[in-house]
Amino acid sequence: MLLSAFLLEAVSISLSGVIAPGPVSATAVGKGSTSPHAGAYMALGHGIVEFPLMIALFFGAGYIFDIPSVRMVVALLGGAFLLFMGVSMLRSIMRTADARADDRSPLLAGIMLSILNPYFFIWWATVGVALILRAVQFGVLGFVAFAGLHWLCDFIWDYFLSAVSFKGGQVFGGKFQKAIFAATGIFLLFMSGKFIVDGVGMVLA
Repeated sequence: MLLSAFLLEAVSISLSGVIAPGPVSATAVGKGSTSPHAGAYMALGHGIVEFPLMIALFFGAGYIFDIPSVRMVVALLGGAFLLFMGVSMLRSIMRTADARADDRSPLLAGIMLSILNPYFFIWWATVGVALILRAVQFGVLGFVAFAGLHWLCDFIWDYFLSAVSFKGGQVFGGKFQKAIFAATGIFLLFMSGKFIVDGVGMVLA
């Protein structure tokens, strides 16, 4: 297989994971209601976590994510963090008339939502590892090209979400922002419950 063919396949697989609904996408929409660039900063935060992870997997550290206690801790902490973010989103609607977003850094949100998302690590420990093993067949260049294109998928998608959300806020005003905050907050609470239930299930297993 040519490197170009592999990269096209890798981008297709990456996009299937990037576009799937999740806390990063939901938060990009929420924060995008007040800044069109929020998604770009979130993607940068995501990359701060993801690039070192890809390098670690390149050197064979994927087994860490198969340890049940590691996955349990990540799931429980992630659930608590999403609960905090979801409640903060919903409370922000009550605090101000124009539903102004919380001023916490989207860069930090991108970092925390990546570190505390167990499904992010599971994806990399399974699908991601398989893609990395195929990438290294093309040498260091293949791995670097794959890593860069995979992150670029995150960057483009998150930036797109925040830009569209911001444009909608400009067109439809404060009611649109409140609706986005409400939908984002509820979704994050749902994901929080899922993370916590999964974490508790690992404890009881």
